[in-house]
Amino acid sequence: MANETPGQSLARGWLASKTHENPPLWQTPAVLVCWRAPRLYPLDVSIRYIFKSYLSGVGRTVAKRSAALELAILGVLAQTPQHGYELRKRLISVLGLFSTISYGALYPALKSLVERGLLVEQDEVGTGKYPKRARITYALTDAGLDHFNALVADSGPGAWDDDTFAVRMSLFGQTEVNTRIHILQGRRSRVEERLANLQTNLAKGRERLDSYTLELQQHGLDALEREVRWLNELISREQGAADGGNPTNSQVNK
Repeated sequence: MANETPGQSLARGWLASKTHENPPLWQTPAVLVCWRAPRLYPLDVSIRYIFKSYLSGVGRTVAKRSAALELAILGVLAQTPQHGYELRKRLISVLGLFSTISYGALYPALKSLVERGLLVEQDEVGTGKYPKRARITYALTDAGLDHFNALVADSGPGAWDDDTFAVRMSLFGQTEVNTRIHILQGRRSRVEERLANLQTNLAKGRERLDSYTLELQQHGLDALEREVRWLNELISREQGAADGGNPTNSQVNK
């Protein structure tokens, strides 16, 4: 309706949904609390905190994935300047990190990096089928290169998160050997913790699970055990490289 605020619009939708058994999520009281619709407060205050926690978790996941995408972009551009199509193609085909990345996600990330002074846009004369069409090529600035090197040198817990670990490992060729070892060890600890928890939960609840659920749980156990073995092999190899004095260069040169 005209001149409605978002909260009032949601409130109207919620009231209308009371005649339906399963209203859409955006019409539920929890969402209305988030929007603070005028003069409408659900009685169950706990819903507010549950939904707030849910939104907080979603926000953290989105932030981590956004940071991982930015790091991958910086890593590719640290090698050579590229335009958006080439960059997306490399992220998907070469690094194999973002098989579903869209231009709707890529270009806002590029714009943000440009606005923060980490990338610069350069006009490139078109070639091939469209020789007169100029293309925008993205390249790292000095500040961007410094920022990338600082990110690559970081070996904190964020480096072995699910949303970040694959990107960090794809950049191991630009990472110092001791940092690589620390990241791999952190990832192994994280996976071993999950493995132990799953084993404990399965042992406690095995009698209550049907055969299909047990097969699914066993599949998860097998996957975690394989990852631990793989990480052990990588760590052993990296430690051998460190002892042999053959560490990979840790930074991209300016």
